[in-house]
Parts: sequence; C-alpha cells; structure tokens
Amino acid sequence: MKRIIRLYTCTITALLCHMANAQQEIPPKTDFTKMYLPVWLEARSHCLEVAQAMPEELYSYQPTAKSKTFGEQIVHIGYTIELLTRRYVQGQEVKPNTPDASKMNKKEIIKLLEQGFDYTADVVRTVEQKTLDETCKMYHSGNTVSRAFALFYVQDHLTNHRAKANLYLRMNGIDPPEYTW
Repeated sequence: MKRIIRLYTCTITALLCHMANAQQEIPPKTDFTKMYLPVWLEARSHCLEVAQAMPEELYSYQPTAKSKTFGEQIVHIGYTIELLTRRYVQGQEVKPNTPDASKMNKKEIIKLLEQGFDYTADVVRTVEQKTLDETCKMYHSGNTVSRAFALFYVQDHLTNHRAKANLYLRMNGIDPPEYTW
C-alpha cells in the first residue's frame, strides 16, 4: 500500500512539474509581449537575488520607524505584482490584502515573491492584443493608459521597492547583487 501511495505521489508531482514547465514554454501572443517578457524575467531574476542576499535574521531590519522592514518590502513587491497586474492589465476588481511579513519566514516570503512574478509572466504569455489595447484609469494618478502601458507601471512599482531593498542590504554591509541588464 505504501508503495502505491508513493507511486501515486511521484506521478502527481511529475505531472504538476510538467504542467508548470509547459506553461513556461508558451510563447507570448503579441509583438509587445514578446519584447516585454525577457525584460520581466530579468527583473524577476534580479529581485529574487536581492531577496536571497539578505540573511533571514535581517528580514526584520527597518532603517526608520516609518520605513517598511526588509521583509515587508519584499512581501509588498510579491503581493502587489499580482494585485496590480489583475487590476490594471486584466481589469479585475481587486482590493489590497497584503500578507503580514512579520508572520512569515524568508522561505515563505521568497515563495510569495516568485508567485507574484510567475503570475504576471503567465499573463504576459497569454494576454491578447485586444486586452492590451484597452485603457484603464490608474488609481493614484487618475491617468488613463493602455493595459500594455500598465505593465510598465507594475515594473516601475517593483523597481522602486527593490531599490529600497538594495539600500537596506548596503546599510547592513551587504553588497547587493550586481545589476547586469
């Protein structure tokens, strides 16, 4: 019986891995997303390097009382990537419900970050041109932009918080990963 359960578990795991890899092999559908996807994947890689560079015991580091902790910066990035993609690129009604970084360990935070990047990468691979051509109103500025342009906003937002995380690394004597793009 244990052997059957182990075989079943291995089969399901292999199937899930195959499905995840197959999704990553789907080419983007538009000229814009074909151009944008490599930029997005590089941002993902660099942001994950920044998150990995900080030791877990310093994820609670906070340079001032008004600042987010390092962990909160990374949670904010991971969570808002999906939220902003849903809201502005996909046109979904979503309300913020940011996870509490103080209740998460480094591994959980990095998993949330990966999920956010992966969610948006999947949208970039599958979004149709007609959706990218639609417009949306940005919540804070009130500007009306195309949904394609909204992807730049998602990236700009994460870059702002990644830059803060880089500074937190330096403030703790840690050289941030080199930016190579």
